[in-house]
Parts: sequence; structure tokens; C-alpha cells
Amino acid sequence: FGPRLHEPENPMRSPLERPRPMSRFFEHAPIFSPMNPFPCIKNRLFCEGVSLASLAERFGTPLYVYSHSALAEGFRQYDAAFSQEEHLICYSMKANSNRAVLKTFIGLGGGIDVVTGGELKRALDAGCPARRIVFSGVGKTAGEIETALTAGILQFNVESEQELFTIEGSAASLGRWAPIALRVNPDVDPKTHHYIATGLKKSKFGIEHERAVALYRRAAESPHLDITGIHCHIGSQLTSVKPFVEAVKKTVGVVKELEALGIRLKNIDIGGGLGITYRNEKPPTPSQYARAVRKVLKGVRKRLILEPGRFLVGNAGILVTRVISTKKGTLKNFVVTDAASNDLMRPSLYGAFHDIRPVVATKGKKVKVDVVGPICETGDFLAQDRLLPSLTEGELVAIMSAGAYGFSMSSTYNSRPRAAEVMVKGDEAFLIRERETLEDLVRGEKVPEFLT
Repeated sequence: FGPRLHEPENPMRSPLERPRPMSRFFEHAPIFSPMNPFPCIKNRLFCEGVSLASLAERFGTPLYVYSHSALAEGFRQYDAAFSQEEHLICYSMKANSNRAVLKTFIGLGGGIDVVTGGELKRALDAGCPARRIVFSGVGKTAGEIETALTAGILQFNVESEQELFTIEGSAASLGRWAPIALRVNPDVDPKTHHYIATGLKKSKFGIEHERAVALYRRAAESPHLDITGIHCHIGSQLTSVKPFVEAVKKTVGVVKELEALGIRLKNIDIGGGLGITYRNEKPPTPSQYARAVRKVLKGVRKRLILEPGRFLVGNAGILVTRVISTKKGTLKNFVVTDAASNDLMRPSLYGAFHDIRPVVATKGKKVKVDVVGPICETGDFLAQDRLLPSLTEGELVAIMSAGAYGFSMSSTYNSRPRAAEVMVKGDEAFLIRERETLEDLVRGEKVPEFLT
């Protein structure tokens, strides 16, 4: 059944640099839409024009599958929504950092929001012009800052007074100006899971709204700091425009205070956070979000920087997994799959809901089950108390809405190699990350001589 640790036959090397279409291997679907990239046709699930069963047969499982059309459509929707404003969409790559995904958005004119030196390298390697990169994150090291300065990024979103001084020192040592925007914490409740709420005073993120103006005045006196903008991001998976509006209002208030002091900004970075539908949520559309923000920004002539992540990739990707076994207990029934919480940790970490669909639909009575993986943790589950069609050993299921914070948060816990990733465009499939091998797990480890 294509076990997890089995390397697919004839794997491609260097998948990003030399991707090759695999269409000859797959069963094709005649109809798909970017708005419905995973259609069910004749009781079989597809990604665009390629059946998921064919993908699993070729590449093994667990397998992340992304729709190129859905990725591009999400970006175009966001871009069109803000067409009345000068803007730059900097994709928040922590949601999904595969370089093929990055290149999709870069090719459409987007930039990248990075939070580490590793993400900066990925963005540059994917071909993103440095002037389209913003550097966020609460723990920038001096080395990362110097690398970003040398590359010539658009701006640093500064998280603290100490970080501002570190950036200033790095710029001085390199003889450069550092473009900076202070991340202002507006103390707005985004009404989302507390792990992904970032705009409250108790959060580690940003500079308190009341202290921001004084710190801007200090930055304005520096010969090595170039004040380019202001930044605000209050959280992820927001399903209402109200928190966005409240946060932007407070941010605009700071902008007006600064301009009264003669400090003029070029950019207003309003972050990301627009939610998606996992179950029955009804988040605002990009157009609704843009209209609400536009009212608050009326008369404020600045370039908008937008940092969507989940919205662009969440529903453009799924995780395909195969049933290893089923287990009937006294109190619960279990379906054990070859995907686990190390592959998709959102259910265990957040109690998040992901729809689960058989790749080949079957009729019959539904059974309440926990869908679990092989990890030796009680918290290793993909779904709990879920009504699903009766599943048997070897069947394939698709974990939906897994494009954001899926592979990017995966690990090798229990020494399980990470999954492969595939991108589908039309009726062609491209391997964009090879499945890790057992050898990959120990690469880089050293055993000291006294143990040999």
C-alpha cells in the first residue's frame, strides 16, 4: 500500500530546478475550477485534472498535494481587491515555504514576508527581488540582520527597542541605511485561537501603541536608520473585518501623530490574518476586507503592504494518506493512517478541524471514529469522534485544507521521514519535494570516538 518509508520507484532528483511533468502516469479529470481544485468526479477525488489515487500510486503516502491554479487564483483575488490602492502583496511564507509555492507568487508580482534567516535564503533562492522582501519576527539575530541589509531588503518590521538598536548597530558597521518600520501592537482582540493571536498587550509581538511615537522620534535622529513605514499584524485565521478595522484605525492614528512631528512614512504594512473555511466558518472575502480597510485609510496616501499566508495556500493543498489498519475498542473506534501529527500537527496543537474525505467515495453507513497516526502519543490524531464512511486497510483518504501550516510545521518525531510534496497544474503533476529517506534522518549526526 505504498508504506511511508518506501521510496517511490525512480524518484526525480533536484525537483525544483528540473521539474518534469508526470501526466502520462495519471488518470485525468475533464473538469476542474480554481475555485474547486479538488473535485469529486464519478466518486473519485481529483486535484485539478489528476486523480489523487494516481498521485498516491506514483509518489507514495503521506503526500502533500497542491493546486497551482488555486494558488494563483487566491493571489489574483487578493491583488484585485486592493487594485484601487498602491500595494505590494508579501506572501507570509511561514504558512508554506516550498520554493515552488514561493515562485508561483513571485511570478505574479508578489513579494515575501520572512521571519528568519532561513526564510530569507529561501525567498532569495526562489528568485524574489530583495526589494520585495519584508523581514518580520521577534528574534532577529545580528547575523540575520546583516545578511538582510547586504541583500537590500525592502524593510525590517521592528519588534522592540532593543532590536531597533541592534539593527542600527549592524547598519553602522556596514556603512548602510537600514529601512525600518516599527511593529505597533494595537491591543486588539482578533477573536481567534489564543496561540495565533498576536495583537494583544500580553503577546510577545510588537511595540506598545503608546510607546511607538517616542521610539519613532529616536529612530528619526539616527544617521543609520531610514524610517520607511509602520507595521501591524494582530493574528491569524480571522473571520470578521471588525478586528482588522480597529487595528488599522489605531495604526492610522500613530501615522497622523508622526506626520504632525514631521516624520513621513512611505508604507503602511497591515499584515495578514484573513481566515479561510475549514468547516463552517464564513470569513470575509478579500474584497470585503479591502472595502472595510479602505474606509479607514481614506485620505492616507501610502503604499499598502499586505502579508496574506493562510488565505493563499490553505485550501489550495491537501494531505493524502493511506489506512494502515482499523481498531475497534470498547469506547472508541480507530482508523490508523500512515500520516500522523508529525505530518500535520494543527489538530493536535490547536484542536483544529480538517475535513476528511475518502479518495474513492463509497456508500454505506457512517461510523464514528478517531483518525490517528502511528506516533506514540495519545495526542496523535487527525480527527476525533468523526463520522466517516466505513474504511478498510489500504484505502486512501484526503485531509482537506492542509496547504497552510501543514508541511511547514512538520517534523521527524519518532524518526519518521517527512512527506513528499507535489504540485499539480492542469493534467500535469510535478514533484516539488522528494520524500525523506531513513538515511536523511541521520545525516549530519556525529558519534564521538569514545562511543565507538
